[in-house]
Amino acid sequence: MTKTVLVVDDDPTQRRLIQAVLERDGFAVAHAQSGDEAIQHLTSGASVDVILLDLVMPGISGQDTLIEMRARSFAQPVIVLTSTGGIDTVVKAMQAGACDFFVKPASPERITISIRNALSMGALKGEVDRLKKHATGRTSFNDLIGSSPPMTLVKRLGERAAKSSIPILITGESGVGKEVIARAVHGSSERAGKPFVAVNCGAIPANLVESILFGHEKGSFTGATDKHLGKFQEANGGTLFLDEVGELPLDIQVKLLRALQESEIDAVGSKRSIKVDVRIVSATNRDLSLAVKEGRFREDLFYRLNVFPIEAPSLRERREDVPALVDCFIRRFNVEEGKSVVGASAETLACLMAYEWPGNVRQLENAVYRAIVLADAPYLQPYDFPAISGVAAPPPEAQATTPIASSPDTVAPPQDAPVRILDARGHLRTLEEIERDLIQLAIEVYAGHMSEVARRLGIGRSTLYRKVREQGLDGLVRSESEVEVEGEAETVAA
Repeated sequence: MTKTVLVVDDDPTQRRLIQAVLERDGFAVAHAQSGDEAIQHLTSGASVDVILLDLVMPGISGQDTLIEMRARSFAQPVIVLTSTGGIDTVVKAMQAGACDFFVKPASPERITISIRNALSMGALKGEVDRLKKHATGRTSFNDLIGSSPPMTLVKRLGERAAKSSIPILITGESGVGKEVIARAVHGSSERAGKPFVAVNCGAIPANLVESILFGHEKGSFTGATDKHLGKFQEANGGTLFLDEVGELPLDIQVKLLRALQESEIDAVGSKRSIKVDVRIVSATNRDLSLAVKEGRFREDLFYRLNVFPIEAPSLRERREDVPALVDCFIRRFNVEEGKSVVGASAETLACLMAYEWPGNVRQLENAVYRAIVLADAPYLQPYDFPAISGVAAPPPEAQATTPIASSPDTVAPPQDAPVRILDARGHLRTLEEIERDLIQLAIEVYAGHMSEVARRLGIGRSTLYRKVREQGLDGLVRSESEVEVEGEAETVAA
């Protein structure tokens, strides 16, 4: 997704100059000419990823604006702009929560690098916060990505169920994120911060299921050299997540039913039952009601687990969440791989949203991971997802050079227009310099067809020839007869 930069400056010229620099590098730009207007913009809920804040403004100063932003819990990284580089000013801004500063006027490179660093630091902080919540069992439904109607329903149901100890059965296809929902239920309940133990019932060998779930005593069977507590006791006081619960053997289903009904377990080889306080959240990608009819799952256990069902939607049912998911994965893998990818291009997002995603969110996550590892550009392109878009990466030669069209009807404009508006220091170039570069570009692109050049530039041919002489570009101009002869030769060759 395109990152949005909020430029807060009372000088409209400065705002326009910064906007030109940022838009050239693919950022979206929003404006505010005062601190109050910036606060109103953030309060409105508009998307803002980075804030460029001038310190000296009429009314509320930039320093006070920054303090107010932090007081209102706006966590976006802030880069302060100042006309004077006094150490006291910088120190106060940093103490108030700014992440960087630069002295006006700054070069385009300095502005771009500062913003990219701010985004990287924001992504790193977000990833640290996510890992802390994951490790401490405090993931909530606010951390779930997506605002589509199916995900909104999941969040609403999950938040209600989390307030009680009611057993929850999460159903849905493989890869939709059933464990993420289970962690959100745990983190939103009174058991947040207590143990969250996840067990993949389909990955446990049949002869070890009972021991792993309920534990065993030392010497209870061959190889039991030590006492093992089991997953129920590990989760005591917290939540036990039974993933793929439909894979449990029938004899273990009997013991699981008793554990749910009596809140006590019998470890293998133990002479007495053990009381446990565990909240059960189970999940499956199978149709358990069909398994009950076929005799592969106990009916009484099914009704015991399926007290509060939550259907996790497939990714194709919530396509509008794809951009937010991609943005989340980009931030995560940027941190893990040390990359600085800004986002995905509009064409890429359109391609990803149109795909069916049989592997759901897990497949999307892995696809973005691969793209991040291989990406060299600031924005992910369709060719970074060849298995999905069907577009192969262009060869290095095609990326390095842009062919010049030989006919005005088949012009292929260059990828990045070489006519620069700003100089190396970020100031506007003179109109004469910009005009000279534009005329030179037009002559090269339209292969010396001066009539076409004049038409495209919106000026008369006599005016064009006069400007060519004044700008010293005569060497690029060929006579119309030369152009016509060349065109006839190309026609004959064709």
